[in-house]
Amino acid sequence: MKDVSNHDRAVELLQKLGLKEYEAKSLVALSRLPKATAKEISETSEVPRTRVYDAIRVLESKGLVEIQHSNPQQFRAVSIAEAGETLRQKYESRTETLVEALEDIEPAQSTTDEEVTHEVWSLTGGTAIRNRTAQLIDAAGEEIILIIGRGEVITDDLVENLQTAQETGIRVLIGTSDETLRERIQDEIPNARVFVSGLEWLNSSPVQESDDTVISRLLLIDQNTILVSSAQETSTGAIDTEKAVFGRGFDNGIVVIARRLMATGLAPIDDPEASEY
Repeated sequence: MKDVSNHDRAVELLQKLGLKEYEAKSLVALSRLPKATAKEISETSEVPRTRVYDAIRVLESKGLVEIQHSNPQQFRAVSIAEAGETLRQKYESRTETLVEALEDIEPAQSTTDEEVTHEVWSLTGGTAIRNRTAQLIDAAGEEIILIIGRGEVITDDLVENLQTAQETGIRVLIGTSDETLRERIQDEIPNARVFVSGLEWLNSSPVQESDDTVISRLLLIDQNTILVSSAQETSTGAIDTEKAVFGRGFDNGIVVIARRLMATGLAPIDDPEASEY
């Protein structure tokens, strides 16, 4: 069952990387064989034999398959590592070309001249939220307050971003949902102020038992920009798609409230801003 699942997943991922269905199935079939004829590929992949040749020609042009000109012809896939590197380079090249093309597009004329005093946006998906979190941390000038509700939020990239910010003199305050997570982060970012947050509702609602929303992270940058992400727990305890809202330019009152909430659990003597309140 696991092999079937991995087979289908490999085919699906190859299609997402630009291969057509028959090309993906033929490549996966060849990855399981030292070499094969079109007939053997067809039998292994369930690709019609007449379509195998077309698929192989495309795969060869992409550097993923080699052809032995015998009778009958024999085909073999390049090594898995080589195939992965070839696809990665092609994907990166296309991504770089896309970025260049988008950057070179002439901006459209704005239809409104109204000045925006504050703004709120939403994001969906762990990758997009991680990227935006990194972007906001990188843009910080004075202070970063991050409250972590789930251990999965702590990635090597996030730790590196926070370390870099702290080393440049930015004040970094990190709240965690439990002592174990606090110790882990304190070890990785020794000079940051890390504390166990007093926000008990991070992992459960205090008023609604049926609410299975988990707060993943609360981020406040320079007392101006806020990001909040959350996810739903499934019946098996797994985390469903993470979603987030973030905004900037809030009135001072909202920011003060947010900062005070996020600093819950941090001793006043350890909070450099506590005296201002």
